[in-house]
Amino acid sequence: MPRRSWPEITIEILEVTLAPSNKMRILYGSNLNFERFNRYFYDLLRKGFIEEMNGSDGRDKYKITERGRTLLEVLRKANALLFSEEY
Repeated sequence: MPRRSWPEITIEILEVTLAPSNKMRILYGSNLNFERFNRYFYDLLRKGFIEEMNGSDGRDKYKITERGRTLLEVLRKANALLFSEEY
């Protein structure tokens, strides 16, 4: 299996956070090991693409921000252009 690129991993993390999710669900959804996941996750959190919120069960949940939605849309379009077989 080829290594995934930064945009591909970022898209997967942001897609999971479209619905408020805990860290473990995001980790499993992005299919990364814990160390690699933490690097991506905290970078997205620090840059304001994901935000922390309190869940109704008292546990921390994370969801995508408007800025994150914009990034997700741009990355999806870029992937479509780069990997499209139509000219």
